[in-house]
Order: sequence, then structure tokens, then C-alpha cells
Amino acid sequence: MTTPALLPLSGRRIPPLSLGTSSIPHHRATLRLSEKFILLLILSAFITLCFGAFFFLPDSSKHKRFDLGLEDVLIPHIDSEKGDKNAGGFLIHGLGHDEHRHREEEEQLRNKIRADHERALEEAKEKLKKSRDEIRAEIQTEKSKLLEELKKKENPPVPLAPVPNLTELKNGDPGDPDIREKREKIKEMMKHAWDNYRQYGWGHNELKPIARKGHSTNIFGNSQMGATIVDALDTLYIMGLLDEFRDGQEWVANNLDFGVNAEVSVFEVNIRFIGGLLAAYYLSGQPVFKDKAVMLADKLLPAFNTPTGIPWAMVNLKSGVGRNWGWASAGSSILAEFGTLHMEFVHLTYLTGNPVYYNKVMHIRRLLQKMDRPNGLYPNYLNPRTGRWGQHHTSVGGLGDSFYEYLLKAWLVSDKTDTEARSIYDNAIEAIEKHLIRKSNGGLTFIGEWKNGHLERKMGHLTCFAGGMLALGADGSPGDKAGHYLQLGAEIAHTCHESYDRTVLKLGPEAFKFDGGAEAIAVRQNEKYYILRPEVIETYWYMWRFTHDPKYRNWGWEAAQAIDKYCRVSGGFSGLKDVYSSAPAYDDVQQSFFLAETLKYLYLLFSSDDLLPFDNWVFNTEAHPLPVIRMANSTLPGNHVAR
Repeated sequence: MTTPALLPLSGRRIPPLSLGTSSIPHHRATLRLSEKFILLLILSAFITLCFGAFFFLPDSSKHKRFDLGLEDVLIPHIDSEKGDKNAGGFLIHGLGHDEHRHREEEEQLRNKIRADHERALEEAKEKLKKSRDEIRAEIQTEKSKLLEELKKKENPPVPLAPVPNLTELKNGDPGDPDIREKREKIKEMMKHAWDNYRQYGWGHNELKPIARKGHSTNIFGNSQMGATIVDALDTLYIMGLLDEFRDGQEWVANNLDFGVNAEVSVFEVNIRFIGGLLAAYYLSGQPVFKDKAVMLADKLLPAFNTPTGIPWAMVNLKSGVGRNWGWASAGSSILAEFGTLHMEFVHLTYLTGNPVYYNKVMHIRRLLQKMDRPNGLYPNYLNPRTGRWGQHHTSVGGLGDSFYEYLLKAWLVSDKTDTEARSIYDNAIEAIEKHLIRKSNGGLTFIGEWKNGHLERKMGHLTCFAGGMLALGADGSPGDKAGHYLQLGAEIAHTCHESYDRTVLKLGPEAFKFDGGAEAIAVRQNEKYYILRPEVIETYWYMWRFTHDPKYRNWGWEAAQAIDKYCRVSGGFSGLKDVYSSAPAYDDVQQSFFLAETLKYLYLLFSSDDLLPFDNWVFNTEAHPLPVIRMANSTLPGNHVAR
């Protein structure tokens, strides 16, 4: 919903009247007063009203009810010294104190008016310090709240949902001593990463393990929101590092503050913070995590105040002002960002009974389904003001990836009842396979990127998650395609393993080409880095779960050994600037997703399948497990039980 333009006020300059003329010439200058001036006028009127009340309030003593009980009126007067009753002496109790009491009440009233007046002046000063965008955002937020309140009156929220009846979290012991030893090594790596963050970066978003100090990026604004703490909570819990988990819980309870003046990424905060808090709540049952998740979600809601309902990429947690990245195709929102909210927002409605979260993400889905899609593909950019696609660039990697993932997972998390999501996913995958998936001259299956009618034969590390997604979505595919998509997932896994195996360090580059003789190899220097990313290991884990082919555990162990050998430093783990160099330079950043995803997927890869089984859990795109919502007990809007 857009902020309505304030009506212009007209100022007139009226010349002296000329008697006897048929018309009065005049000049009208139309001025559009700022919202600040209008706000000042309103506050001035309020202050005048306060002064009027102060000076002209009638004498309350003249209107006071003299309503005394008999026991207050006729009380024998007792001599204070003798202790006996004066003959015939009675006093009217209370009359001697009325005038004094009334004066006290009037003084209290004057003090209250004075305090209100001073508070109004302070509020006016604060308002006048704010920018026009901040004032507009506040106005829009208040309007949205009012609309939501009206909707609630018309449609009362459904009752709170029961917490899912989750089975006890299994230990996941793999049984095999060799695999158990590898799993313990992954746990030790997690402890090394956490302990150093605890010592050198506590409360900061991330860690600089070589400089041994806190680190943050623009996705978290200028705030210290403890991203690593929130992102790592469920990994700590799953690994049985409960003392560390309790340290994190204590920090969340006492220090996690969303009232900060910080501009954050809606997408990143959703998947890392809301996803991480919800997962910690479901695993541990501690209500502080749920409460914090709901508080944060409400801080993100102003981002949806756009003409189309497609959210801004960034929002200020304090003011509610939203905007998009300057580089994103003429102010567009990004498909992978506004398309990766569904799982978390559905769970928020499930837990609170408030349909606002569910309605926001379903509105996005309905809007996208009304739009034309070139070749059945979804472009990466959509303008939230006009509702039109931006640059026609389609990718299953960065900018597009998790949109497709969340279509599939919306179906899974609904206990496979959200058949609309499944149908949209199937149609999207069919278009992707037709236009983006190719085989290289060397026989490697890859997923390219579509740019303005041309296929770019390049695949990013981020795209490697798709092998796991295809395997996860194989069961339930239309026709007899389950085996086909499982095989396609295996081919993508093989290609991504090749991108690791063809480097000096046995760690994959950020992007790799399939042109001429260069296959699964990075060509540009700025694509040769590895920043502790999880997507290849994620696909190994999914493929292991569905096939139990031992090569996936072998490939995962190769990656774990390479990370421990080349990325480990005394202060934690660092990314590398060139995986083709035998003496690589460090980027000196321990990413929060390394603890949330990379190490969690490795630990699960070397665990038995009964640790977080797919029948009961669905992982968000930051590897935070959320339980399947059994619709028979759900309070989601539209469910027959809720109706």
C-alpha cells in the first residue's frame, strides 16, 4: 500500500478590491507543505489545548460530590488529652480536610498537564529530526496496523496451535566406528569455531579469526545482533554441545535487541535469525526463542508496505523505512529474497494464530502466478512499485536459487497438502530442465544461467544445492519421473565434486565455466575464492540419505579434511582467496553459515538417518530444521479444522 500524498494547501495573495469592477483579479500560489509542518501544526493545537485546560479548568471543589456515609458524619469528638467525650460535642468528619484535599488534587492535575505539555514538546522535537521517508514509513506502518486491527475484528485470529508432537531427538549414532570417529572430528571443528567466536567475537555478527575480533557486513547494518550465536544454536543442540547452547540462549534472552537503528536484509535476517530462533524453539522447547522470532518478524513487516506487496530487500528495524539494493536492476526486488520467506512465515502463523504472516507470503505467490513468465522461467528481478519484471536474467544459483527450493519445501512442510506449491515447483523445474540444464563436451551435467535469450555456460557454487533439491523432490514428481530426477541430482552432485577435485586445495571455487577445454574450472580471478560455503556438502548429504551410496560420505570427508587443513587457523576458520594456489591467502572471515550449515550438514552426513528424519523435519535454506505441520491439527488459514 503506498503512502498517500498529502493534499496541497493553497496560499493566496489578494490585491486591494476595486469597486465597480466585474471581477476581482487575484494570484494563487499553491504550496505543498511538508509532512513535518503538518505534524507541527497538529502538535501545536494539542499544546494549545493543554494550556487552555490549565487556565480555564473549572474549580473542581465546587463540583465535588459531598457523598459521606453516616459513620463519616456523626463521630463523637474525643478530647485528645483527657480521652473522654466532650458533652454534646460531635464534629462533621471530613469537612475540615476537604479544602486541603481539593487543593492537592488541583496541584496534581496542574503537574500532570505540565508533564504532558513537556512530553508533547519533546515528541515534537524528535519528530522534526526525522527524514521525510522515516515519517512516511511511520504513517504507513500505523495505517497497516489499523487495517490489521480492523481485519482482526472482522475475522478473529484462530486459536494458538499446539506445538507439534515431536519425537525425542535421536543421537544419530552411525554404528560404524570409522564413521563415528569422523563425526566426532566434525564436532571438534564446530567446537573450535564456536569457542574462538565466544572468546574473540561474542555478540558481534561474525568473527575475523586471524585479527581475532568481531566482524559484520552490510546485510546486518551497523548492528551487533549476534548472528553467529543465533545461526549456530540448533547445530550446537544437535551435536549435544549443551553448555555452549545454554550460553547462546542466555545471550539471546538478555542481549538480542531488535529496536536498534539498523538497516538489515529482510531475506538474510529471515533465514538466519527467524529460522534459527524457530529451530532452537522446536528443538529445545524454550519459549524465549519463539518470542524473539515473533518480535523480529513484526519488525520486518513494514518491508511489505509497497504498492505491490512485494517486500523491499532492506528495512530499518527502528523506523520501518524500506529500500532495495542500488545495483538490483533499476530498484527491483530479488526473486530469491522475496521468494524465500514462506517456510518461516507459515510457522509464525502456526505458532501465533496470527494470519498476517501467512497472508503476506501467499499474496506474493498469487501475484507471481498472475504474471507472464518468459519461456516458463522466473526472472531474478521484480519491481515492487510497478509489478513488472526487471532484467530478464534467470538463475538457479545466486539471485534465484532458494525461490525454487521453497516451492518444494512449502509442499513438504505442509505435510504434502499444499499441492499448489508442488505444481508450481514441477512447472518451474520442467522449464529449467528445458532451457538451463545442459551436458558439457566432457559429459558433465551443469545448470547454466539465462541472460536476455542467451544461455551462459557457467555454474556457481550456490547452484550446487540443486542436486539435493532435485533428489528431495523426486518422490512426488509427475508421471514416472522420480527416478529421472534422482539421477539428475546425482549428475549435478558429480559435477560439483569435479569442481572441487580439479583445484589444488580440493575445495570448490565460487563459480566455474564449461567453455571449450575449461570444464568445472574457474577462469576469472574473482571467482576462485572459497568462503566456507555449504551447498556442495548439502547435496552430498541429501544424496546419501536417498541412495546410501558410500561415495557421498567419501566426498564429504574429502571436503572436511580440506577445510580443516587449509581453512583452520588458531582463531577459528577462514575463507580462502584462491583455491588453485598452493599458498592461498585468507579472507579472514568466519561466516555464520559455516556453523549453521557446512558443519551441520557434515555432522548429519556421518550420522544415522533417524537424526532429524525427513518424514518429520524440513530444513530451511540456512539448514535450520522446522517440523512438518500436520494439517489435521493446524490453525493455518483455510484449513478445514480452523474453519
